[in-house]
Amino acid sequence: MSDAAVVTAFLDRQPFSADRFQREALDHVVAGSSVVVTAPTGSGKTLIAQGAVEGALASGSRAFYTTPIKALSNQKFAEFRALHGDGRVGLLTGDNVINGDAPVVVMTTEVLRNMIYADSAALVGLGVVILDEVHYLQDRYRGPVWEEVIIHLPANIPIVALSATIANAEEFTGWIRERRGTTALVAEHERPVPLESLYLVTDRHHGTLPLLPVFSKSGDRPNPELVRLLRKGRGRRRRFATPRRLEVAQRLAEEQLLPAIYFIFSRAGCDRAAATVGAAGLPLTTPDERAAIRDLVAERTSHLSEHDLAVLSFASWRQQLEHGVAAHHAGMVPAFKEAVEDVFAAGLVKLVFATETLALGINMPARSVVLENLSKFSGEGHELLQPGDYTQLTGRAGRRGIDSRGSAVVLYSQYVPFERVAGIAGTGSHALRSSFQPTYNMAVNLAANYGRNDAFGLLQASFAGYRQGERRRSLEQRLEERERQVAEFRDAATCERGDLWAYLERAGSADSEAGLWALLRRMQPGDVIEQGSVPGRWVLLARSWGGRTPRLLLLSDGGELVQLRPKDMSSAVTVLGTMELPEPFTPRSPDYQREVALLLREWKGSGAPADHYDIAALEDPVASCPRLDDHQRNARRAARAQADADRLRRRIDRQGTDLVEQFEGVLGVLAHFGYLDRWRLTDRGQELRWVYNELDLLLTEAVGRGSFTGLAPAQLAAVASLFTFEARRLDQPGGWPDAIVAERGEQIAVLWQELAIEEERRGVPQTREPDPGFAELVHAWTLGAELDDLFGDDEFAAGDFVRNCRQLLDLLRQLRDAFPPLAATAARAVRAVDRGIVAAGGRL
Repeated sequence: MSDAAVVTAFLDRQPFSADRFQREALDHVVAGSSVVVTAPTGSGKTLIAQGAVEGALASGSRAFYTTPIKALSNQKFAEFRALHGDGRVGLLTGDNVINGDAPVVVMTTEVLRNMIYADSAALVGLGVVILDEVHYLQDRYRGPVWEEVIIHLPANIPIVALSATIANAEEFTGWIRERRGTTALVAEHERPVPLESLYLVTDRHHGTLPLLPVFSKSGDRPNPELVRLLRKGRGRRRRFATPRRLEVAQRLAEEQLLPAIYFIFSRAGCDRAAATVGAAGLPLTTPDERAAIRDLVAERTSHLSEHDLAVLSFASWRQQLEHGVAAHHAGMVPAFKEAVEDVFAAGLVKLVFATETLALGINMPARSVVLENLSKFSGEGHELLQPGDYTQLTGRAGRRGIDSRGSAVVLYSQYVPFERVAGIAGTGSHALRSSFQPTYNMAVNLAANYGRNDAFGLLQASFAGYRQGERRRSLEQRLEERERQVAEFRDAATCERGDLWAYLERAGSADSEAGLWALLRRMQPGDVIEQGSVPGRWVLLARSWGGRTPRLLLLSDGGELVQLRPKDMSSAVTVLGTMELPEPFTPRSPDYQREVALLLREWKGSGAPADHYDIAALEDPVASCPRLDDHQRNARRAARAQADADRLRRRIDRQGTDLVEQFEGVLGVLAHFGYLDRWRLTDRGQELRWVYNELDLLLTEAVGRGSFTGLAPAQLAAVASLFTFEARRLDQPGGWPDAIVAERGEQIAVLWQELAIEEERRGVPQTREPDPGFAELVHAWTLGAELDDLFGDDEFAAGDFVRNCRQLLDLLRQLRDAFPPLAATAARAVRAVDRGIVAAGGRL
């Protein structure tokens, strides 16, 4: 059976008819083309991935499915096992290595990047790579990994890039096409379930919570009823306020908008909200639902010991779920987080308070989504959500086949004007931007696999480089147009009587300009003038000053009223004399102007001119050209076009230099520390190739300088934690567990300062400072401490503890595999850390 027939049979087996965009995407996959699919969340992109896997397996090839986070990898692993059987599906996430040689392997994107750099044999026979949530490449910390995969994956392996809706899908597809050959774009803009954006506000005057649509019935402008209502809140006493979380929960229940996901960009906020609403006793679940919740929770937590469950306050957490309410965030222990996902997906829990990580592809559809705030902390300050963020977060609203519509409920905030809310909700998507920047690990892998020129070319082949190239081409086209206009305007300004440009240079000299200004300062209302070749006589009605520049209000004998600045005046000005202006003096009155114009036509003058300014005094024949004003106008146009062309040329010269300069800086730092000798890797450079850590160079250098040598397993784990832990709060507790770890920590701090100085000198973004905040905890855990010894009753701290231990385990395994002298101790440290609730965190 052909690949096409296999995919057709796969689609025919589905309980519903495939959508147009799903069939179109799979047609391209079957044809061997790469494809970019952009579609709203929940529209069925997973079906395309499943069909691509079916086609690869039918041809005897393997398929890789990559995701941005381990939780999503675990979910997709379970889905593919249900489709193809346990023996045919593997998982590689760092936490788990299960059946890695299977025909279908689900993995985090970093794992695939590492395989590519290692030239892994696993890439042989690979028929397709699915890059899920590919828009994640704009993430400032981990986004570059997607670009590295797209750039370096062998070109004969097609990719299926699945993305939420983005505004510049054509540009993104064009980049992949340039890198990998034939690539199709399949875009779907319609949501499978229509979304209605609503606005909820507390009206203090009436004690109500109005819930109104954000947009008018036509959908093309902000709801005028809501605009009028909010205008009534202006004044000293605030009429409107943000609804309280319990009030929102009650209103959602009244409006039959449950189940709902309520986004709060704070873990502590999610926990507090769930506790508050859970304790309120809202009738959200039935007795049968509560029994089903107990059964599902028991299944999901069966691998945890009674002791650990007690420390985690299991009973109160389960009771909260039975009330139909839950929190969901990365600080929870995996078993609890996965249990929340299960009971919500089953329709048992009705309200989940979640951080934005829930929006990353995890299958938890709801009837409505609530956004408590349209701004979140970016790590450096609070920033408003982008339209694409709004689309991503609200993508879970509306269950396909269940709901006729989904609802996105935005809560009132005095800090975000309603018009801004409507702008964010109405735009739909924003342009995908690159976060690509060269790292030390990337640099040594480029040096190991490519010549210098090729490496720089690949750097420019990033999406960031491609966008710069596109901007450069656009700027070059604009420059070409401006230069054409310069030539046309200069040609139109050519004067048959002489050199216009020389004449203008003399006319614009300080002396001639001073002469004109002196004349204008002497003029008074009632002065009658002639302006060179401009027909008729003019009378000065009024004069004003804009800074140092005078402005003249002139009236012609034909009744034309103009306001001129010196540069607008003719090249020759003659004051013929002064006429008496009628009283009362009302120069802006049309009747007054008509009367003055009549008097001006009848005015005979008084003999010789009273004053005179004439560029012709320079004895240049150009000054007497009857078309001089036209020439001067075109000369000014030419000058403006030339100035614009010069600006464009400077911008073009700057294009593409940032990445190259930064890469040169990275290479300079590597050479300074002895990792690179011209374009040849030293032994230390070879070691750095296998270190995948945010502090990669600092870690490798610390190993080389003996900071990890001679340590016991617990001490090794404590020192290694400096490179994986990063405090979420400034007041994060933590200290040194013993004098030896403290000494090694001080050595690493000094080394970091040395590296930071060199990075600043080379213009390279500074490596973050190592953080000792986890060293004491993990040292105690590695020596055998129990969970309650570390946290007492703080069950929420345990979730962060597990997450940090899982990250540390990944680094300990790297130390074990990349540095043979540390292998034995690092292996013992892995076994000591990976126990109890930590080991349960990696269980599937």
